[in-house]
Amino acid sequence: VGRKQRKQKGPEAAARLPTVTPLTKCKLRLLKLERIKDYLLMEEEFVANQERLKPQEEKAEEDRSKVDDLRGSPMSVGNLEELIDENHAIVSSSVGPEYYVGILSFVDKDQLEPGCAILMHNKVLSVVGLLQDEVDPMVSVMKVEKAPLESYADIGGLDSQIQEIKEAVELPLTHPELYEDIGIKPPKGVILYGEPGTGKTLLAKAVANSTSATFLRVVGSELIQKYLGDGPKLVRELFRVADDLSPSIVFIDEIDAVGTKRYDAHSGGEREIQRTMLELLNQLDGFDSRGDVKVILATNRIESLDPALLRPGRIDRKIEFPLPDIKTRRRIFQIHTSRMTLADDVNLEEFVMTKDEFSGADIKAICTEAGLLALRERRMKVRLINS
Repeated sequence: VGRKQRKQKGPEAAARLPTVTPLTKCKLRLLKLERIKDYLLMEEEFVANQERLKPQEEKAEEDRSKVDDLRGSPMSVGNLEELIDENHAIVSSSVGPEYYVGILSFVDKDQLEPGCAILMHNKVLSVVGLLQDEVDPMVSVMKVEKAPLESYADIGGLDSQIQEIKEAVELPLTHPELYEDIGIKPPKGVILYGEPGTGKTLLAKAVANSTSATFLRVVGSELIQKYLGDGPKLVRELFRVADDLSPSIVFIDEIDAVGTKRYDAHSGGEREIQRTMLELLNQLDGFDSRGDVKVILATNRIESLDPALLRPGRIDRKIEFPLPDIKTRRRIFQIHTSRMTLADDVNLEEFVMTKDEFSGADIKAICTEAGLLALRERRMKVRLINS
């Protein structure tokens, strides 16, 4: 009560000109009125431009709608095999034969080249666009975006193996001039072989951690595809991406899935696996130089691999991973128990000197299981009974 109510601001208040002070005619009032006039002219020009652009935006939206109708939905993804002329091409899809089709006028023909991924109409198969991201989704998944946390310090023993892989993989990427000065070509690739659990994959992770190169990791079974020709295509795409992102390291684990010795194939699946391996051989030792792309293969069964895959020029260094000796066992136990709280009755030497053949993975499993049993009994220390 007694307060002066504030007037509600409506559309009229927004359109009303502000009060210009001083009210008497003077130079200051003239300058303020000129400024208001400038603002009004700018507003008038803005409104006129908006009205002028509205038909253009509506036309652009209408054109986009027409293009979408011409493209159809959904669109098929295929490959451009050959350009016949500006308006026609030969295309193929992963599950069908090749087709002679037309290229719609709104497609950017400067970007069309044999082998590129294209979008096709789902019925007439005309080329209606270009797939912007040409990288195979499976290859993009293989790229290790974040470096692994494992380093050389986490590897017990394997000093000679670490030295060999540094000379063959790391040093050519970081200091290639050393090989040029001595007059030799650096190794193209290495293969890590040995019993399961001896540290092959762990060493590859340490290489990825210690180098700034792009790291691509693939399991051999991922190269075996369902449709004819997809396996070799994936291998080509893998090495193309590695070349584009060079310096890079390609790590193929369990290579025996595709690299076994060749015999007379009795089924289409076996023949497709052999084609995939032939493409891998071509990529490892083709006409194209891959100086900044290093290859690391890993297997538990090197005796089953094809000799052509292991010959010098493709795989220049074979690194064996034996079961750990007593010194290596002691170092591995120290690494895995360094963060554990051990009771006084735990003597690691009893496990180190045992005659059982432990791999590095077995030793890690023993330490992990001992910690889990201590947690089950709600104790913060690992006792000998838990080991």
